[in-house]
Amino acid sequence: MNFALLGFIVYLVVILVVGFITYHINRSHKDFFIAGRKLNPWVVALSERASGESAWLLLGLPGAAFAAGLLEFWTAFGCVSGIIFYWFIIARPLREETERLGAITLPTFLAAGFHRGGATIRVLATFIIIFFFIFYLSAQFNGAGKILNVTFGIDQTTGMIIGAVVIIFYTMMGGFFAVAWTDMVQGIMMIGTLVILPLVGFIEIMETGGGTKPLAGLVTQEGYPLLSITGGRTGWAAAALIISGLSWALGYMGQPHLLTRFMAIRKAANIRISRRIAIAWAIPAFTGAVLIGMIGAGMYGQGMFNDIEKVMPQLANELLPAWLAGIFVSGAIAAMMSTADSQLLVISSSIIEDLFHQTLGRDVGEASLLKGSRIITIVVGLIGFTIALTSDKLIFAMVSYAWAGLGSSFGPLVLLMLTWKKVTWQGAIAGLITGFTTTVIWSEIVVLDSVISVRFASWVFALLAVWLISIRTRDRS
Repeated sequence: MNFALLGFIVYLVVILVVGFITYHINRSHKDFFIAGRKLNPWVVALSERASGESAWLLLGLPGAAFAAGLLEFWTAFGCVSGIIFYWFIIARPLREETERLGAITLPTFLAAGFHRGGATIRVLATFIIIFFFIFYLSAQFNGAGKILNVTFGIDQTTGMIIGAVVIIFYTMMGGFFAVAWTDMVQGIMMIGTLVILPLVGFIEIMETGGGTKPLAGLVTQEGYPLLSITGGRTGWAAAALIISGLSWALGYMGQPHLLTRFMAIRKAANIRISRRIAIAWAIPAFTGAVLIGMIGAGMYGQGMFNDIEKVMPQLANELLPAWLAGIFVSGAIAAMMSTADSQLLVISSSIIEDLFHQTLGRDVGEASLLKGSRIITIVVGLIGFTIALTSDKLIFAMVSYAWAGLGSSFGPLVLLMLTWKKVTWQGAIAGLITGFTTTVIWSEIVVLDSVISVRFASWVFALLAVWLISIRTRDRS
């Protein structure tokens, strides 16, 4: 009996059942998009972590560590720092402000904060979300295809179809209730994978490889030592790589699918409980992801894979009993699903709530809005799947691009709106446009991105745009 396949099938059945159970809980589009602000602290924390890291944490980051070694420590450290910062600085004020303003989406929150320019801000924010989330979503479908291909030998396209159908179905059925509760289960599975697999791998290297010598003697394809935290670079080249890794921290403040979790918690006071859970999850998870990649490099060598992002499922299949490998493979699928479902909901909410309901002023009743939300969820899912089929980019690259765009477009603006209180509507528009255009242009100019990361440059430029334009227009707003 194929226990890995059996475990995976059981997992899929469970989340589909959740979709059916939560179908009738949704009485309004507010329930569909933020669960009526009724979620408990554990669900919010684990859901935020699972949806925050996606397939890139189990496939993309281990693949990057496999190729670059301990240099990816800076990426992990940057992400953990960003998680800690925005749970302390952003989470509670955002929960309180969105309830005060009656906002259930990020664009509506941004627009409601100003007496003028609200419609422009809402439309711009919605466009940015749709543009970058389509790439983000396609990366998750791509991850499903890779995992199923390595584990079960399923054709990668077929695997993408299976993942897309399941995600679109249970998200369309259960909305945020289904997404949040399945994300909680997925978060538990992910942390199990990221803690146990590197431990087993390390023991294997110690027993069969003569201690850590396979890691100490290994170099990357560029000839740099795997155990160097600067990738063997010195001077500005080393500093630029460190800044690039740390700049992942800046993106967390601008990710709509994560900020939505803060909006959905039952009470603002519960943020303190969720924060502890989320941080306790993040530290071992990111440590484990980097170790998986490095252990894979030590065991297989740099030339083992045509696709370096398959190292995690390969390790699981080789080192673990079939039944446990099945659980961990399901954990990798869970990582992809937990982000994809959240992104589907954010795009759907932006189209239905921000454009149709708020900007166009169409109030057709809750039943129609709820039905429209489900239809948009299906359409957006199909578009993301189509892009995944036609793209040849690695998951890490697609997530990095979307992360930079969303983080710089929304992060500086959200941070200043919650802490400075002098942001003008002109400054908000300047920040949105600057973050978006800088990301798109900077990413296309290889020389610029090699000098300093687009994630850092676009965020700083957007912050300056919001601040400077707000100062100049403060008396005219």
